Amino acid sequence: MGILNITPDSFFDGGRYKDETSIINQVEKMLNQGATFIDVGAYSSRPGAQHISEKEELQRILPVIDLLIQNFPNILISVDTFRSQVATECIDKGACMINDISGGNLDPEMFATIARLQVPYVLMHMQGTPQDMQQAPVYKNVLTDIYFELSKKLVLLQKLHAHDVILDVGFGFGKSIENNYQLLKNLDYFQQLGTPILTGISRKSMLYKPLGTSPEQALNATTIAHTIALQKGTQILRVHDVKEAVEAVTIWKLLQ
Repeated sequence: MGILNITPDSFFDGGRYKDETSIINQVEKMLNQGATFIDVGAYSSRPGAQHISEKEELQRILPVIDLLIQNFPNILISVDTFRSQVATECIDKGACMINDISGGNLDPEMFATIARLQVPYVLMHMQGTPQDMQQAPVYKNVLTDIYFELSKKLVLLQKLHAHDVILDVGFGFGKSIENNYQLLKNLDYFQQLGTPILTGISRKSMLYKPLGTSPEQALNATTIAHTIALQKGTQILRVHDVKEAVEAVTIWKLLQ
């Protein structure tokens, strides 16, 4: 899953893709390098990010959905949003998947909307909101706490007859660095829930802070983390760097 942030303030690529040419060029590059989905986000979810209105999110994202479908008719677009109205309008425009960082917490209508739309849904765990999630994350046991919360939400989605739910433990979303590595080390624990697992770890601070570097210098660490995630059973990697992620998958598959 290749990342396309059309936000001015995302932690790695904020502001890079704000005109049609740069958007088309980046998406064409990711598709040519082997991306299956393109995940489009118009609301920055980096720690402490500025909140924007639903109206502004729609004004940012709907023209981009149109642009991508016009230029890449066979594209599979995932929409990174926690708002049910944004999800509905993007699916109506031709997107085919919803990636919800809040796992339904920030919009009580999201689960019913996903069930009505009958599209794949990425159910992610986040403690708090993007504005406050990294201030003081607390867990009794990060593995069992997240497992229990995701399992409860899976039951709710199943009761609504939602299909194709994908789990994301939410690296960096209300987790300390120690929490993140506990989750990476034990990612296979979540396979017991019986759903595909998506891992979004690309260039995140859990990788570059222990190395004393920056997101721009975190590609090597990202590839190492992707390899571990694959070994632990993840089925989807959400990435900034498609070529390197595809290479990691290719080499890992040779071991199977």
